[in-house]
Amino acid sequence: KLQQNGETKQPKELVCTTDSMLLFEYPVGTISESFLFEVESKGTVYSLGMVMNPEAVRPGFERPQDLDAYWDRQKDQLRKTPFSVQLENVIPVSDGYECFEVCIECPGTESVRGYIARPKGRTNGSLPIVINFHAAGVKGDWCRSKSSIALDLAKRGNGAIAFDMNAHGMLNEQPEAYYEALEEGLLKDYYQKGVDDLENNYFKGMYLRLLRAIDYVTGDSLWDGKRILTIGESQGGGQALAAAGLDERVSAVVAIVPAMCDWGAAIPDTESGWPQPMTMTGDETGKTRTLPYLDVAQLLSRSDAELFVEIGLIDRICPPTSIFAAINGNNGPKNILSVPYRTHHLEQPAYQKLWEEQVYKPREQFIDDYLR
Repeated sequence: KLQQNGETKQPKELVCTTDSMLLFEYPVGTISESFLFEVESKGTVYSLGMVMNPEAVRPGFERPQDLDAYWDRQKDQLRKTPFSVQLENVIPVSDGYECFEVCIECPGTESVRGYIARPKGRTNGSLPIVINFHAAGVKGDWCRSKSSIALDLAKRGNGAIAFDMNAHGMLNEQPEAYYEALEEGLLKDYYQKGVDDLENNYFKGMYLRLLRAIDYVTGDSLWDGKRILTIGESQGGGQALAAAGLDERVSAVVAIVPAMCDWGAAIPDTESGWPQPMTMTGDETGKTRTLPYLDVAQLLSRSDAELFVEIGLIDRICPPTSIFAAINGNNGPKNILSVPYRTHHLEQPAYQKLWEEQVYKPREQFIDDYLR
């Protein structure tokens, strides 16, 4: 089965020459095409993807003329409010590191919550900053900030100021019932909130929190004043890229199958990134007026950061074309690993070892080298 740009097609010619090779002829467009190939053998389906001419992909939305002015106003409003911060020493000085649980008041939305870790005994202006963002969801273990993540990141390279923050400003280390109640109540289908209303859109609040976090952590006298690395997967990858587009101090990004890219792609009839807001219920005019201000594909045009991006070429949640539409607009260096066998969750175990060698290890090496 061949899928072109999400639509099932019948190839012109399909010839099996060996057990491991397929040759095909297919009319190829002059702009950009994405393909997904599936072969079933003895009940097992093997899939591979391909994007032709990815550098030609452009965002579906036009860039708002007042995009820069809009976000400058949001940052000005944030910075008018002095920091109100609660810190709790989670792990006393041990093995040369300290870790704090942090709550930072964020005007207009929920507070920033997470964990900050850093090495002890370093001189002022000597450490990079690394901020880790979390994937979509509410009650899942992967959605929650952890002191262990902050400490692990603080020990990377030659040491760093590490901030592990959750996307929603949730309380940390609460009973399961707390997260279950949020998922079924206040944060139920959070990604649909304000889809046609910019001032009440959920992702606006998410972006305000990450801006507040950056402003706070850059006030640490240990920061070297140069390096801020943001990291995330899926929704976290979208936040990591958005941070680079919203704050010029973000100097590098590691984005793994990032979401929130090219939300306008539904307009020119191609696949948009999670959560595909143009397909949601809401006022169509309101959506087209709201979403461009939050679309990572628009925000990255403001970035000069170095990118390390992993793209799954058979990912249907964060389609490869949506990610290319976003990163093509970035003005800084790009390190792109296009993984032809990767779905959003790397579901083909036969490729696990290959992925670890060719994708995971280079990514981790990039992080270590950047923080060294």
